[in-house]
Amino acid sequence: MISFGIVLGEPNSINSEILAKSNAFKSNAIIVGNYKLLKSQLQILKIKRKLRKIKKPEDVKKKDKLLNVLDVPLKFKKAFNVNQKESSNYIKKCLMIGHKLCLQKKIKGIINCSIDKKNLFKNKNLGVTEFLAKKNKVLNSEVMVIYNKNLSVAPLTTHIKVKDISKFIKKDFLTKKLVTLNKYYIKYFKKTPRIAVLGLNPHNLELKKNSEELKVIVPVIRRLKKKIKVSGPYPADTIFLKDNFKKFDVILGMYHDQVLSPFKALYGFDAVNITFGLPYVRMSPDHGIAKDKIKLNISNPLSLNRCINIINRLIK
Repeated sequence: MISFGIVLGEPNSINSEILAKSNAFKSNAIIVGNYKLLKSQLQILKIKRKLRKIKKPEDVKKKDKLLNVLDVPLKFKKAFNVNQKESSNYIKKCLMIGHKLCLQKKIKGIINCSIDKKNLFKNKNLGVTEFLAKKNKVLNSEVMVIYNKNLSVAPLTTHIKVKDISKFIKKDFLTKKLVTLNKYYIKYFKKTPRIAVLGLNPHNLELKKNSEELKVIVPVIRRLKKKIKVSGPYPADTIFLKDNFKKFDVILGMYHDQVLSPFKALYGFDAVNITFGLPYVRMSPDHGIAKDKIKLNISNPLSLNRCINIINRLIK
């Protein structure tokens, strides 16, 4: 059985470049994407990599050191200038193929390369994390985790406007996320995580009577402390000091940039995105499509290599 799939993602991006530079060709992975597009883009970049077009996962031969491409139809005239509508339909089709192959047990998980979210989903609050959670009927229980072996972070809310964040901070929602975070961290990394929960407001609004901290976060932590290693709420402005974050395995923030900004300041792109709560492993490199670097042949495959290394451990 093939171990995992790599969904090629956004055509107008650095994805082909980092894929070709990565360790994917040394694995038994399949590439879910358009064969002709990948071949054309690598020719433009002058990157030599052997490709094989396959019709089904079973066509992959073990350790033959090439990229096995499960060909997905795509119309294009220029290799790095694919029409937006064509691109959107193609990416969704690739994601659905990866999703179905996982459910059919033909692969054990997927890594999806970066996408241009604003061109892909009509609902601008939706990303691949939410898209796959919805397809698997676990939406609002899934958790986006940005993982580094030294520290992981997770946002309670993901792709929503800052002005709407407080509307989502509810006891049931926070409880579901913490339970999923704890359960899947243990499942994937064989360790009970020490979880720090941040407050929403500056200085946690000093736990004033009507604050989200006192109304929602404190009661949830008190209730869950009997079952999982969770504590807080901690103020966001000091938790990422070295002496503080070293005490924890995961920091759960109330919104996306509250935890991702300091995390990237610490680790750059030496991290991977893992979705907790799905019936299969789903990961992605922790970077975007980098349109400004297309055709320059300067992009670093570090994050994709991290994904490949980690997914190989998780699916054993």
